[in-house]
Amino acid sequence: MRYTFKMPSRKETLTVVGITALFLLLTAVCLGLRPEHLLMAFIFLALFFAGIPTRKLAVALLPFFIFGISYDWMRVFPNYEVNPIDVAGIYNLEKSWFGINDNGDLLIPCEYFTLHNWKFADFMAGIFYLCWVPVPIAFGIYLYLKKERSLYLRFAMVFLFVNLIGFAGYYIHPAAPPWYAINYGMEAILNTPGNVAGLGRFDELTGLSVFQSIYGRNANVFAAVPSLHAAYMVIPLYYAIVRKSSKMLIALFAIILVGIWCTAVYSSHHYIIDVLLGIFCALLGIFVFEKGLMKIGGFKRFFERYYNYIK
Repeated sequence: MRYTFKMPSRKETLTVVGITALFLLLTAVCLGLRPEHLLMAFIFLALFFAGIPTRKLAVALLPFFIFGISYDWMRVFPNYEVNPIDVAGIYNLEKSWFGINDNGDLLIPCEYFTLHNWKFADFMAGIFYLCWVPVPIAFGIYLYLKKERSLYLRFAMVFLFVNLIGFAGYYIHPAAPPWYAINYGMEAILNTPGNVAGLGRFDELTGLSVFQSIYGRNANVFAAVPSLHAAYMVIPLYYAIVRKSSKMLIALFAIILVGIWCTAVYSSHHYIIDVLLGIFCALLGIFVFEKGLMKIGGFKRFFERYYNYIK
């Protein structure tokens, strides 16, 4: 990428600075500013004003910035204020469909793995779960740097679209994760803190506090359906196949994909039902985007303008 310095136009400057300032102001009023908000704004502005190549990268990364902002802003209006929280219903359905008989007791798979777990599985579970966002983003940046900008943009926009579908699912059907039912029973208790659940075994095994630092800050634990953990790796796997990537890369993505699915249940973070709905969410997002939105004239023109800016 050849470095070229050229200031953006006055219109671009005013638009970007104005939107960034508005974002910080609204976040400060509605959520309270945290260091990551300032870091996100700094990274975007630094990339945008550093030069033409980085400006294109900043604009190309907007779907990922919007994803992060959208997730954070769900704190303003929690999903449990829209619909009642499902704790017992999904637990009983999981037991009825996927229950495991353990010495005469019918357990959901998560309960079974809470009682029966293995150090190697605990270690691999942590590794797989750390891949769920970094690997898709790394694949997107790889496509961008390889100059496959059209495919990159389709991938990035589908990633955002699948997230928005998943976020809508959180509001349509607020649901407690399995670790909640195991630890707290069937009554929904608001403001319950996040829990590392089975992933705490990875922290103990490695002597790190990786997942404690992640889940200890979870603002809303009643967002288990669908499992976006299960959805994310479907997207890079699909586009890796579309671009006819190497068999090694496709196999690696498939292994990570299955590993995350298994970890979601093994660690008691998701029911099998959540995982299946997450997979459906990803497939639905890909299908609607590729076969629906990309066929609509107005959206296709927007996509082409976006592509022409970042290519």
